[in-house]
This record gives sequence, structure tokens and C-alpha cells, in this order.
Amino acid sequence: MMDKPDILALEGLKSRLPTAEEIDSAAHAATAIAIAMERDGGLVVPGENGQHVKIAPAIGELVIELLGHVSAGNMVTLVPVGAMLTTQEAADMLNVSRPYLTKLLKLGKIKFEMVGSHRRVPLQALLKYRDTKKAEQEKALSELARLGQEYDSV
Repeated sequence: MMDKPDILALEGLKSRLPTAEEIDSAAHAATAIAIAMERDGGLVVPGENGQHVKIAPAIGELVIELLGHVSAGNMVTLVPVGAMLTTQEAADMLNVSRPYLTKLLKLGKIKFEMVGSHRRVPLQALLKYRDTKKAEQEKALSELARLGQEYDSV
């Protein structure tokens, strides 16, 4: 019979935080891959029939980035760029509630598609909204800082 840690291990890192052992493993693996890529101009791994397979540098860098997130203790989910997200997945990515996200969809702030009776949010539309909001926040903070400096000089 499985105990609790074995059940967690089967769930993967998209639904739980990594363990201390996984964090340590990811940190060491990221370093080893980075060193191997620097030495070989890409990542070389054993393949079928003893032949080596060279993984392109861009893919190796993606693996290192993934391991970096794990070694920082983060949950990780890979989402293909063309993915269609459920409203819950989209809300989780924006760190907002699902009802709030639904309100944004109804207001036309984020594009979505209906699939049957369910709303699906294209990842690209969600990222565009997120980037726009981040730019607006940065602009507002800069303006606030400018006003603070202006006030201090008076």
C-alpha cells in the first residue's frame, strides 16, 4: 500500500510544490546540463542503439529554465503557446478568482471562445492582457514616483 509521499510523487509538480529532495535534484541537474551544454555546444544524451543524440541549445536552455523554477521551489506547468485554457486555468495564471476572470471575459477585456457551453481562453490572449496590465501598473507607479519627487522638492 502507498503512503502519502508516494501518492504526491505520482501527481507531478503541476499540482504540488516540489519536495526538498526534488529541489536539490533540480538545482544539481540544471548546473550539470549547463556545464554539458557549454562544453558540447548543446546537450548530448545517449540515444537508441548507443548512438548519441544532440539536443539543440534552445531546448537545453528551456530544460534549464524549467529546472530553475523547480529548484526555486515552484510548482510548474508547461502550457503550449497555442493552448486553450479553461477559465480556472486562466484565473490561476493571473492569480485572480474564476468569477473575476469570467467578469473580465464578459467585459471583453480578454478574448475567449465558446466550446459548447464552456469558455476557453487562448493563452496568447491571456498573456496579452497580463502584459498590458503590467505595463499600465508600471506606468502608474512611475507617475506616482514622479509626483512624490515633485512633492518632496516643494
